[in-house]
Amino acid sequence: MVGGESQTPVSLSDRELQIIELVAAGLSNEKIAEHLEISKRTVDNHISNILNKTATHNRVALVRWALQWGKVCLNDVNCCTLPTISDKTLS
Repeated sequence: MVGGESQTPVSLSDRELQIIELVAAGLSNEKIAEHLEISKRTVDNHISNILNKTATHNRVALVRWALQWGKVCLNDVNCCTLPTISDKTLS
């Protein structure tokens, strides 16, 4: 859920939102760096900035914040679902 569907009291870049999603998926900073093809130090800096912006103090608090503000979707929790069209509706 990247792109600011929910308005938050902080402004996060698309890259920061991407990193939050990867943190929520359980990736380490090293794995995030590999996935995004950036250095681990860059990921460390992004995480530090994100924690400051969101006033969270660790990764668990960050994921809780992201769930609260609708910035991540985990195992169908906090996800928007589109209505489905049944066969009967089409008849």
